[in-house]
Amino acid sequence: MDLSLLIQLISGAVGGNIAGAALKERSLGVLGNSLAGLVGGGLGGQILQALLGIGAAGASGLDLGAIVSQVAGGGVGGAVLMIIVGLLKQNFAK
Repeated sequence: MDLSLLIQLISGAVGGNIAGAALKERSLGVLGNSLAGLVGGGLGGQILQALLGIGAAGASGLDLGAIVSQVAGGGVGGAVLMIIVGLLKQNFAK
């Protein structure tokens, strides 16, 4: 597994759980927040990497800027997907 993807997945799970804690009415529980965050983190991080062309391991390896962008992309992607899934769950439960 690529190190940048692993960073994005972990950041996504953390971002999903932070969003779930901040928005308790949208929370999916720890497992649900983590799973939505993992998917969102992977997708968000990969999209950010493709759009900006950063975060890929170059000849010199990962630098601090690349790691920060992967953490940010993964965390935001995980939080956003968790919120979307939480909204859908809440709307379908009505």
